[in-house]
Amino acid sequence: MPKMKTHSGAKKRFKLTGSGKLKRQQANRRHYLEHKPTTLTRRLHADKIVSGGDAKVIKRMLGI
Repeated sequence: MPKMKTHSGAKKRFKLTGSGKLKRQQANRRHYLEHKPTTLTRRLHADKIVSGGDAKVIKRMLGI
């Protein structure tokens, strides 16, 4: 059986916390920022925890 490779895109986008949860960044904060309210960009700045159903799939992509 060959080794399982980690998903290159997933390892750039997700980080594992100390308690084993997955962190992700929020969308809509890359470009056209002059049209978006500052309150929105501040709110989108914080990282979020990945939901349970998605976390299972992402952990498998990361080989965890």
